[in-house]
Amino acid sequence: MKCPRCQHDNRPGAKFCEECAAPLARVCANCGAQLSPTGKFCSECAHPAGQAAPSPLPRFGAPEAYTPKHLAEKILTSKAALEGERKQVTVLFADVPGFMAVSEKLDPEEVHVIMDAAFEVILNEVHRYEGTINQFLGDGVMALFGAPIAHEDHAHRALCAALAIQRELEPLAADVRRSHAIEFRMRMGINTGLVVVGAIGKDLRMDYTAVGDTTNLAARLLGLAKPGQIVVSRRTQHLRDGFFVFDDLGEFQVKGKAEPVHAYALMSEISGRTRLEVSKERGLAPLIGRDRIGRRRPWRRQITPALRVPAPARFGWSP
Repeated sequence: MKCPRCQHDNRPGAKFCEECAAPLARVCANCGAQLSPTGKFCSECAHPAGQAAPSPLPRFGAPEAYTPKHLAEKILTSKAALEGERKQVTVLFADVPGFMAVSEKLDPEEVHVIMDAAFEVILNEVHRYEGTINQFLGDGVMALFGAPIAHEDHAHRALCAALAIQRELEPLAADVRRSHAIEFRMRMGINTGLVVVGAIGKDLRMDYTAVGDTTNLAARLLGLAKPGQIVVSRRTQHLRDGFFVFDDLGEFQVKGKAEPVHAYALMSEISGRTRLEVSKERGLAPLIGRDRIGRRRPWRRQITPALRVPAPARFGWSP
């Protein structure tokens, strides 16, 4: 399957481009089933491929429809300064594993209602921590923290949002299990690194091109995650170690990486921790000029020979 962004040839059935992480799969707007690149109708429900299904909640068609007003103002105010800028951000991918199988067992309208409810939860929690939704991917989203709204703690915000999404989706998952006897669980992949801001249009649409493999690795971590699991990179874990509980998953060989990738599962947040407490556990830098009990050493005044010279002589004056 050829990528529409970079024209790279990907393996059949790939969801994201192996070179630039752009979404590849065409999905039916009515039932969510995957479409062939040239298909005019959905093979599952016969819905026209180019026609959107009528939605009682037209929330996800345009960014201005789902972006809170205060965030939209911040984004549009800062867009001129962000164009072409390299930024450290945290990328979050989320999707529903086995979504095709879920779609086959349910009526298209039921699938639509479930995904609308899931997207509503994701939007609320991402926006709560001032992240932005960069792309909707049919059965999931790509979100960014740290751009276009800059935050020093973007990794912390992304992890908090991921845990909140996981927590707030529990009632929806319980309802789907009770009504349809289907497990509905979302997985997430998170990575921190450099991106380049390409363009921000008047309608808040944003295009971010990864420098290196920041976005690509986040998508790979998503593929490693089990249903209901949040998998993060070593860099994200290192930045927030001490503030969150992580489970070491070990190393994995992923496509596009010469060396194995170390991955961690995000378990929970440690509340009430301060930066000083975490820094103390990691090891504070030694303080110069202090003894072991923390008191400052007594200062002794040193009188230089110049200060013992009578004042008139110092200024070249003699009686």
